[in-house]
Amino acid sequence: MALPFKLIYDDRYDLNLGAHVFPSQKYRLVQERLLAEGLASQADFLSPEPATDADVLRVHSSEYVRKLKTGSLSYTEIMRLEVPYSKQLMHACWLAAGGSILAGQRALIEGFSANIGGGFHHAYPDHGEGFCVLHDVAIAIRRLQFDRAIERAMVVDTDVHQGNGTAAIFREDPDVFTLSIHQENNYPQPKPPSTIDINLADGVGDEEYLGTLEKHLNRAFHGFAPQMLFYVAGADPYREDQLGGLALTIAGLARRDALVLDYARRNGVPVAIALAGGYARDVKDTVRIHVNTILAARDVAQQGSLGVSGRSAGTR
Repeated sequence: MALPFKLIYDDRYDLNLGAHVFPSQKYRLVQERLLAEGLASQADFLSPEPATDADVLRVHSSEYVRKLKTGSLSYTEIMRLEVPYSKQLMHACWLAAGGSILAGQRALIEGFSANIGGGFHHAYPDHGEGFCVLHDVAIAIRRLQFDRAIERAMVVDTDVHQGNGTAAIFREDPDVFTLSIHQENNYPQPKPPSTIDINLADGVGDEEYLGTLEKHLNRAFHGFAPQMLFYVAGADPYREDQLGGLALTIAGLARRDALVLDYARRNGVPVAIALAGGYARDVKDTVRIHVNTILAARDVAQQGSLGVSGRSAGTR
């Protein structure tokens, strides 16, 4: 059975980093799992074009883009990325940004879409850090705004690490609402302010997490009417994650996804998903969590279509 929306994926998302803590093979494994379990067919996947430099420059500084494209980052700048610099990395980053643009465009048509890559929320306009080179979600928002497809967007970020790049990029922009729920005692430090930051103590589990998230989602949607929601769906609040200190179960993370996505559906807001961080001791757990995010979107989408009509429902 075909999914009711498109998934964005390209084999070149996998950087073949080997034993690196960032498991870039997870993108390929997510696609393989969806196909193997009959949850998606090849027809459900679209391959993106790389973002144009014009797209990237709506978010990132010309000097930073020049350094990336010419391989002239300093040693310190490369160390801050925490992934090895290569031309392959650059192409994958431009491709992932194009994937989030395409996911946003498709969500406006179908109500939902998901970029199997993306969610690189630690990238700043003038530098990258924490495995994040380009801020694909910010690039997608700025492209949709440039095209006049939307005016207002919301980012709901459930990665275990605060979305510091997101907060910094949109700090002065009243048309972009940023919500980040994360472990307080974790990377990054310092944490620039999002519109709403939910700073969780170490070891928070399913019930406390979900109750806190629901309260703040209600607050966010009560005070802001987005025309698009970008959902940065991290797998790393999982209790077996190597870089996280929260205690959510796989079932709890699936409930989290359903909560966020249903809030958007009930408010008539199209959703573009980016599958963000995930560093479980067993990569199969990370893959299962990401697959469950796609399944939650499928189940919520089947409750009622958004599409173009959803955009008007989300305006004020």
